[in-house]
Amino acid sequence: MKWNLRMVAAQRDIWRPTQLLEAFKEVGFTPSLSKVAAMWSNKPVTVRLEDLDFICAALDCTVAELMQPEPVATRSGNTTSTEQIAVGGEGARPVTGGGRGRARRLPPN
Repeated sequence: MKWNLRMVAAQRDIWRPTQLLEAFKEVGFTPSLSKVAAMWSNKPVTVRLEDLDFICAALDCTVAELMQPEPVATRSGNTTSTEQIAVGGEGARPVTGGGRGRARRLPPN
């Protein structure tokens, strides 16, 4: 995914993390300045859905504007395909044992 926070913010005349923090405060979102600066300068590893709602409300944008899919590498190494590979999809191994001959329990539903 491509993280477009800076582009979306620039379209709303927001040019610095401190300005973005002020926009967040207007909608009741109060992350630390260091968290805002990290989102500003890097693609976040994770974003809570609630935080994503606040970001979209502050910037009056959609999730599709903030994050755009990028081509992913397929198993053959071709990076031009936009095929999405599910975790645990083809080639995933079932969990069979926990070592020492004991069966491994499945997590609760």
